[in-house]
Amino acid sequence: MPTTTKRRFAVALAATGLGLTAACTAGGDQTGTGPDADERQTIEVWHGWSAPHEVKAFEDAVAGFRKSRPNITVKLVKGQTDERITNAIRGGNPPDVVSSFSTDSVGQWCRSGAWQNLAPHIAESKLDMDQFPQAVQKYTQYKGTRCAMPLLADAYGLYYNKDLMKGERPPRTMSELTALAKKLTVRDPDRTIEVAGFMPSVQYYEHQAQHLAPQFGVTWLTGDGKANFSRDPAFKAYLEWNKSLIDWYGYDNVKTFLRSMGQEFESSNPFQKGKVAMAIDGEWRTKFIQEEAPGLDYGTAPAPVADGRASAYGGGFITGTVIGIPRGAEHGRAAWEFVRYLTTDTAALVTFANALGNVPSTIPALSSPDLRLPPQFRTFLDVFGHPASSTTPPTPNGNDYIVRFQKFVQERWEPGRVGDLDRALKNLDGEVDDALKLAGG
Repeated sequence: MPTTTKRRFAVALAATGLGLTAACTAGGDQTGTGPDADERQTIEVWHGWSAPHEVKAFEDAVAGFRKSRPNITVKLVKGQTDERITNAIRGGNPPDVVSSFSTDSVGQWCRSGAWQNLAPHIAESKLDMDQFPQAVQKYTQYKGTRCAMPLLADAYGLYYNKDLMKGERPPRTMSELTALAKKLTVRDPDRTIEVAGFMPSVQYYEHQAQHLAPQFGVTWLTGDGKANFSRDPAFKAYLEWNKSLIDWYGYDNVKTFLRSMGQEFESSNPFQKGKVAMAIDGEWRTKFIQEEAPGLDYGTAPAPVADGRASAYGGGFITGTVIGIPRGAEHGRAAWEFVRYLTTDTAALVTFANALGNVPSTIPALSSPDLRLPPQFRTFLDVFGHPASSTTPPTPNGNDYIVRFQKFVQERWEPGRVGDLDRALKNLDGEVDDALKLAGG
């Protein structure tokens, strides 16, 4: 299962983690805890992968570490959630290494000290952080405290059905996307949607505001960490584009189409069934198409950008799995050696990426000749390394501001229940800022 499959649970998990800041206070430098890395010892590693092929993929990626460090026995524990990790840290009995499919809680973990500050380890190891793209460096730290390292990544781009496109090139701007979406849409006599050229609703799988708004150049937070929805005109541009295309389809028709959709991660996915001509999705979709719709003739391209942002074309939303050392880990030095190996060793990353269909998270691994992925995957490797790619910044209360914006778009904006957009966005800013204050932001 791809990392983002499980990231879809991030909203619920973020809610369970909100009490973490109060439960765990930041500790001092813990890099000297436990025996030296050269001593014989056993470390326990908790990860979230659970499907048999995922577990095997992780085992294969770890094999090189076991060979290079025979004195360190690695005990892998599969299927662990953020909630279990949080409870183990609170209870004072955590494993030595933990990983999470969500970057949304990095701000909480770093600020509270629940995940250790890795800066001393990085400095001692002389690890070059520039081997990671800038956006990746941002989502693994909070206000200068780096408590996580990246372990594989997700990048978003445009999938398009070549048969339905009929020779049209993939759009590069939002106006091109809109025009092509209308051209490719097929309606029944009663105006319901038979084939959607592009479904703009935030309720369509990965078309969440978090993934599409960045293509308009939004800046989620101000320099002092406050909500930026009413101040940044890019949010208004995104919302107006979203509503304009929804209104062209007809909101009731959109709802009917959404209700008819198959499951996102099953063969009934509407893009795989030819019911959607273009869709924004993550790199893992190539793996699903390979297994569930091998006859589909499709292409991939970077997601379109707002008109006037031509220099940003090629970038997209990126995120990924993170890994770190929890507070109270008994084998801190050996844990760091494991984390460093798994997140920087090109062979390990490529092995893992090939098995899961995810993006390897270092710049050297992106160009490895050993990557064995479909040709359509090239788009996501390029998006991941593009300087215009971005992610959502961490905060003390996780992805609360994203959840609130998504809810606003889904429940109020798309149905046409907003009279004064400027006032509504100012109110949303206030709600987010109040929540940040309560969280200590």
